[in-house]
Order: sequence, then C-alpha cells, then structure tokens
Amino acid sequence: MKSIRFRDPAGAIRTGRLERGTVHFANESYPFDSDDIEILPPCEPSKVVCIGRNYADHAAEMDSDVPDRPLLFLKPPNTLAAHGDTISVPAGKARIDYEAELGVVIGRQCRHVSEADAMNVVAGFTCVNDLSNRDDQRQEQNWVRGKAFDGAAPIGPVLASPGDVPTDAFVRSRVNGELKQDGSRSQLIFSIPELIAEITTYLTLEPGDVIATGTPEGVGPLEDGDNVEIEVEGVGTLEHSVRMP
Repeated sequence: MKSIRFRDPAGAIRTGRLERGTVHFANESYPFDSDDIEILPPCEPSKVVCIGRNYADHAAEMDSDVPDRPLLFLKPPNTLAAHGDTISVPAGKARIDYEAELGVVIGRQCRHVSEADAMNVVAGFTCVNDLSNRDDQRQEQNWVRGKAFDGAAPIGPVLASPGDVPTDAFVRSRVNGELKQDGSRSQLIFSIPELIAEITTYLTLEPGDVIATGTPEGVGPLEDGDNVEIEVEGVGTLEHSVRMP
C-alpha cells in the first residue's frame, strides 16, 4: 500500500492512499496530479538522519574512503520539502548537487534496536533528495550550511509499505528527463538493519523520523530552473524544481 499526505480543497490535511494514479480519502478521490490538492511530505520527522558514503562507487567519485562505520549527519525539519515544490537554494553558490536516496521512515519510538529487530520499527520507504551545497560543505566539519539549508530534503511523494520495495530496488535520479544516477538498494555498504542498530545506539528515533540511506554514483550540479526526479522502485517518483536566486 502507498499512503499519501495531502491538503484537500478545503485546506484540511489528510492521509489517504494512492492507487493507480488516484488519491483516495474517505468518499473523496482526486487525480494525483490535480491542482485541487497539495501533496505534502509523507511524514513529519523530528529529524532526518543521513548516511554519508554508503555506496562504494559514490565514495570513489568523491575521492573519499569508504567509512568503517556508518557516517551520520542530521537534517532538521526546516529542510523538508514536498513533491511538486520549487526549492530556492542558497544564493551565490557554485555547486548545489542532487543526491537520490532511499528513505526509511520509522514507525514507532525506539532506542537500542538490534539488527534482528530493526525492520519491526520501519513503517515504510520513501524517496529522498539529499540536496547538498558543496561550496560550504567542503569548508565546514558539521555540514550545517552544506546540508541543512531550507528545503534541502525533498521527501515523498508517498510512504510505501516495506513489502512493496524489493531488496534490490533501483534508486535513480533524472535531471530535466536525463538519467543521472542508477543504483540499487542491494549496493548499500551498511544495510538498513545495520543503520538502525547503529543510529539507535546513540539517538532515540521517533515516529516519522527518516533515515536517508546514502546515494549511488552520478551526483552532479543543478542549474536554475532544473527539474529533478528521484525514483525508487516500489515507491514511485518524487519530482521538484530548483530556483537559484
């Protein structure tokens, strides 16, 4: 099942289901691309926990070593953006990159979760674009300017049940219709259970929190007006555009 959060024509926030291009809630139905509804992020995380260099080919293209344990950093709630949004990125930057990622949405509050029990705390999967301001990321240690600017975490468009997303699901990005990244969930250096176990050793995860599991090779810079698509097999396609002031 694919659940979807949206604002209906009356302005109420609803959680419905997406089936064959149609959004259903109670007795109402709307085309997914209808102007009558506004697609919202599929969850309301207190934080997005991101994983750096979790694909060996991406580490190589960034001329970086593969870490010996998951490389963690955070994106706060101000970074959230939704399907269909136009995101204004920081002005005057030479390089703002797209990064297609599989997002893991947490279903219940949890701490000290074992790998064996990790999938029991997963509500489902979604698409994430880990937008990155490389200018500042390369100059700071904690990546606040580089990774935590407003709108730096487009998420959506739906929350897909775990069983709907294959263990080798593809993770892709396209910019203006051109394929840029084409990786697979099976290429993750640290698996989803390993990530949940490591993160919850240090942090309490809350319902709706998102783990962005890392990006495959092929990241690159965006230009003003670009249209970005992030696609995860079994989830669907997150689409947004960017504006560079």
